Amino acid sequence: METLEKKGKGSALLPFLLFIVIYLGAGLYFQAQGVEMAFYQFPSVTAMFIALLLAFCQGKGTIDQKFTVFAKGAANENVLTMLMIYILAGAFSTVASAMGGVDATVNLGLSVIPVHFLAAGVFVISAFMGTATGTSMGTISAIVPIAVGVAEKGGLSLPLFLGACVGGAMFGDNLSMISDTTIAATRGAGCEMRDKFKMNVAIAGVSAVIAIIIFVIIGSGTSTITESYEYSLIKVVPYIFILAGALLGLNVFILLISGVVVAAVIGFGTSSFTFVEMAQAVGTGMADMFEISFFALFLRGVIGVVQELGGVEWVVHKMSRNVKSRKGAEYSMAAMVSAFDVAMENNTIAIIMAAPLCRPMAAEHNISPKRVASILDIFSCIVQGMLPYSAQVLLCASFAGISPLAVVGNNFYCMVLAVVTLLAIHFGLGWTKEEKSGVKLYDEDLNVIAEKVEH
Repeated sequence: METLEKKGKGSALLPFLLFIVIYLGAGLYFQAQGVEMAFYQFPSVTAMFIALLLAFCQGKGTIDQKFTVFAKGAANENVLTMLMIYILAGAFSTVASAMGGVDATVNLGLSVIPVHFLAAGVFVISAFMGTATGTSMGTISAIVPIAVGVAEKGGLSLPLFLGACVGGAMFGDNLSMISDTTIAATRGAGCEMRDKFKMNVAIAGVSAVIAIIIFVIIGSGTSTITESYEYSLIKVVPYIFILAGALLGLNVFILLISGVVVAAVIGFGTSSFTFVEMAQAVGTGMADMFEISFFALFLRGVIGVVQELGGVEWVVHKMSRNVKSRKGAEYSMAAMVSAFDVAMENNTIAIIMAAPLCRPMAAEHNISPKRVASILDIFSCIVQGMLPYSAQVLLCASFAGISPLAVVGNNFYCMVLAVVTLLAIHFGLGWTKEEKSGVKLYDEDLNVIAEKVEH
């Protein structure tokens, strides 16, 4: 079969532009109408499907040729692996929540943290919950109502508590082995989740410590809260199991399936649900991931068509001509994923769109895949946590009835994380052994060919 005409030209990117116009335009329209969760009213997968139709109308090839190219792009091994991980992560998160894991974890944290450190404590609890469950929205939904009550009873700063909650949730979203951002970043960059975690944890850990100190200083004081929080320690076990297994390097599929089994067994043992209710939770969790899964499938297929028509080549050329160094390439990656997130208010979508465009720069400057994944995930989470119109910030503000700007103004973790990460890029901190040794990390087709230095 003949291939499509391939030239480096910007017009091939029209499907992406159309998607942004539809998605961003719908979000701004609904926001102007005062609709809650404005950027989530028009499904992203619908907007991407419309962009797909435009991609099929471009170029001189036949529809059959374009569909073949689309199918090859969508059937990429990394894409299909990412979809399976999304579905299993959704199943685990829902089953663990259904058996009471979220409530148990939140109440455990509130029971062991001294009252006068509660602002910092809310950050720590949110960070653990976000890391364990892989969902910033779920973390905020579970913790903010409690945080609001605690702040009001203790006469403490409500914006500070909510800023701590959003910051902790974004910490978890960034580091979690099962978050959609981690899955998208690692599969897009071509690295293992554990390797990306190790790369991230140093930067995020330093930022978290500084943020905790800030929360302790600003949020310190006395309180009259005497309420006790009941919890079952056994219900926290599934989250600990997932974290420990991921760090030990267990296969992600085996880990997530085992996590579902562990959560189900504990749920049965504590009479938290019946077998049918557990099965329904698994189905619900999987179904919750269908939209992002289909979006990723459509997007990678569209990227395949756009690449064949020369759009990706055009972008890479435009970006590369102004990028003269490794540092410049890393700044460009950060700027690209940040711009996508600002435009679409969805950090996962921003990563999925940016990753393929960043890989050519990574290959040219021999930047480790795990460092690429780390940069994409960090900056997408920073922007998401600092956007006044992001779903996370709006959810917090709606719970408390305060301005989203007040929440953003107290999200010290994301502020600190931005500074620390930019310093790491500027001074070249955290280079891997492979990079320092000059090991070639990519082949001519941009596939990862080396991950470890032989000792």
